Amino acid sequence: MSEAKQPHIRCGRKDAAPFAILPGDPERVDRVKAFLDHPVDIAFNREYKSCRGSYKGVPVMVVSTGIGGASAGIAVEELRSIGVHTLIRIGSCGALQPDMRLGDLVIACGAVRDDGASRAYVGDLFPAVPDTGLLTGLLASAKAQGFAHHCGIVHSHDSFYTDREEASREHWRQHGVLAADMETSALLVIARLRGLRAASILNVVVEHDGNIEAGINDYVTGESRTAVGERNEILTALEAIVGLARQ
Repeated sequence: MSEAKQPHIRCGRKDAAPFAILPGDPERVDRVKAFLDHPVDIAFNREYKSCRGSYKGVPVMVVSTGIGGASAGIAVEELRSIGVHTLIRIGSCGALQPDMRLGDLVIACGAVRDDGASRAYVGDLFPAVPDTGLLTGLLASAKAQGFAHHCGIVHSHDSFYTDREEASREHWRQHGVLAADMETSALLVIARLRGLRAASILNVVVEHDGNIEAGINDYVTGESRTAVGERNEILTALEAIVGLARQ
C-alpha cells in the first residue's frame, strides 16, 4: 500500500476512504459532494477529480474516471494502491431495450467485454461480474428508495463513432443485453483480478430509439429525467455503502 501520491489521480494514503464512488464526468464529483458531510476537495489532474467526505458517518471518496476502460482502469489500480477496497461506478448509458425510460437505473450483473482495457489484463473467457454482496446491496438500496431500476448485462465498448454502431446495438439488443456504456467491464475485471469489490450503476440518458447526441447533451446540461436518474444512482450507491459498512 503506497503512502506516496499516485501519478494520475494525485491522491495518497491519507486521502483514501474504504469506499469510493466513481463517476465518469469530473463535474459529477461536485454533484456527489453535495450529498456528503464535511466534503474536502483532494485533487484535479487530467480527468481525475476527487474529494472525500462522509455519508451517515461512513467515510466516502469520490473520484472521476473520465471516458473509457483504459482511464477507469488506471483509477482502479491507483485507488487500490492507497487502500480503497470497494468501488461503485455511477455512470450513464444508452438503453438497448424498448421498455427502459430516461432516468431508469441499470444495475449491472455482468458486462460484455467489448473493450480493450480488460483484454490487456486477461483473456475473453474471464467474466466481468460484480461482487455479489455489493450487487445485492445496490439492488436492495434501489428497491427500498423506490427507484425505477433494471438488473442485467450491459455492453461495454470503446467508441460511439465506429461504422457499425447501429448493427452492434441491434445485435446486443437481440441477445437481451440491457444497455451500453464504456467502463463497466474494465472496472469489474480489473477489480476482480486485484481482489477489490466493485459494481456498476448506470443512468439511462438515451432511450432505445433515441438520438445519442441529443440524449448526452441533455444529460450534460442537467435536463429532464436524466438529472433525476443521476440523483437516484448517487443515493443508491451511498445507501448501499452505509448498509455494507454496518455489516
